Amino acid sequence: MLLQDIAYLDETMEVKEHQDIRIQDTCIHEIANHGCLSPYPKEECLSGKGLLVMPGLCDAHMHTGQQLLKGCVLDASGMIWKDIMLPFESTLTDEIMQLNAELAALEMIRNGTTSFLDAGSYHMDAAAKIYAQSGLRAQLTCSTMDDASLPIQIQDDVESALAKNDAFYDTWHQKGNLKVSYSLRTLLSVSERLIKEIHAHAKARNALLQVHMNEYEQEVHAVIAKYGMRPYTYLDQLKILDERFVGAHSLIVDVEEISLMQKHHTHVVLCPFSNSAKALAPYPTLKKQGLLLALGSDGSAHGGLSLWNEMRQLRCMIHVTHGIANHDRHILSAKELLHMAITNGTALMQEKNLGCIKPGYLADLIFLNIHQPHLYPSGNLTNTLVECVEGHDVLHSMVNGKWLMKDHKILTLDEKAIFQKAVAFQRKS
Repeated sequence: MLLQDIAYLDETMEVKEHQDIRIQDTCIHEIANHGCLSPYPKEECLSGKGLLVMPGLCDAHMHTGQQLLKGCVLDASGMIWKDIMLPFESTLTDEIMQLNAELAALEMIRNGTTSFLDAGSYHMDAAAKIYAQSGLRAQLTCSTMDDASLPIQIQDDVESALAKNDAFYDTWHQKGNLKVSYSLRTLLSVSERLIKEIHAHAKARNALLQVHMNEYEQEVHAVIAKYGMRPYTYLDQLKILDERFVGAHSLIVDVEEISLMQKHHTHVVLCPFSNSAKALAPYPTLKKQGLLLALGSDGSAHGGLSLWNEMRQLRCMIHVTHGIANHDRHILSAKELLHMAITNGTALMQEKNLGCIKPGYLADLIFLNIHQPHLYPSGNLTNTLVECVEGHDVLHSMVNGKWLMKDHKILTLDEKAIFQKAVAFQRKS
């Protein structure tokens, strides 16, 4: 496939115009100034007039199992994952989980997300089948807890939790565009034995370990009361922290914990819209320590699956707080936000050549229609991407060089049939 006379976002998050880009099989093959690449016989050609192509976004923390909870958590108080999310997830069936995944896949594709990390739920085999069909690139996992106080439908002990995770890994890891990671829901819902065993099983398979960390004040205080130390300090003592550890949220962290995160090269995923009701991440300190900060939506129940919205939300939060306090108007630039939503997120997909438009990299790409009044003209297209782009500006999407969406039409899933099921679900609710 030859993209002709197109603008693209390069690895420095600068826009280069009037380029030709050739895609062969799953990868970007070559890039040259417009007119320097000639089409091969019978090669598909796409005119880039009015388009900007860029790496697809990566939602580094979302919840498939909560897709049908839109509108249920906005003004809720307390620890909503325990009060609202888990009771709902305990009622899931294969059929409902399939609908969750179908709607999530549609929403992500339309919003320019081509890869994501699901934080784990139940009936994940049903979700995996849909994601394999969708063509999206994914890291999937199971919700893992052994808390005896949980609803009976989702109760596990150490043995059953390990068996469930291992079986899911054996079934779905490296099936199509899917990979499988291991997870712990929260430190308050797991035993020390399960923490150690899940970490060992993940390490043996070189799999990621996803954990919700330091998200609520009550959670942090409860961990201190239970173990006599803060969450990251406790996990360091157990030798759990390493470069495969993904700490979702990580909002309420002290200097010692940040030092441990830096020492062990752990990853952090910030979910701005969701986090705004809980705590403000110490962004300047995290940035100074060189931590890899990715961006997540925390699932559709928290304002939808648009990373464009999350980028703007995070910029506003950081600038109106740390930026003003430190008189720093450049505390979080558009380029940094794009790196969080693309480069730092795709680094968690365990692919060596992902998240950049350059020869040899996987062709996970989205195409934006930039010849629109709210986007064009622009004095700085990189800034405009962060300031103004919405999901409906994504015209085409591909993963591994294969179209997921072309001219706004999703090609891998039956959107009309899925929406009919969503309407039926709403009527029953």
